[in-house]
Amino acid sequence: MNIDELNKHSTKSLIGNIGIKFTGFENKTITATMPVDERTIQPFGYLHGGAMLALIETLGSAGSVVLLNDPEMAVFGASVSANHLRSMRQGTVTGIATPTHLGRSTHTWEVKLYDEEKNVISTGLVMNIIKPIEKN
Repeated sequence: MNIDELNKHSTKSLIGNIGIKFTGFENKTITATMPVDERTIQPFGYLHGGAMLALIETLGSAGSVVLLNDPEMAVFGASVSANHLRSMRQGTVTGIATPTHLGRSTHTWEVKLYDEEKNVISTGLVMNIIKPIEKN
């Protein structure tokens, strides 16, 4: 699955609903953006921590899907954690995910989110379980 296919496949899901767009995949690194708007802010007008977690998990999971490139294998997010360092009130968040472990049955990803001035606003870790899709 390439970036265009990921974006098309994600339109009718949480990913599309909060405006996440995949922007690239190169050298085992996947990137995406997410707007800071009415879909992703908390009631006080700041970027919601849950929206940042959604972007972090989305990047880690999508990275495994693209790397595997195997319709017979499924990717399941097993763990996601993050540290939010800064916030935003407007603009676009950019996320970059890089694998730290690519095993046969698990993948782990380090994810960093940046504001438009290239400040790190959040760091996260995602662990995915990789297994064959069960046949009915």
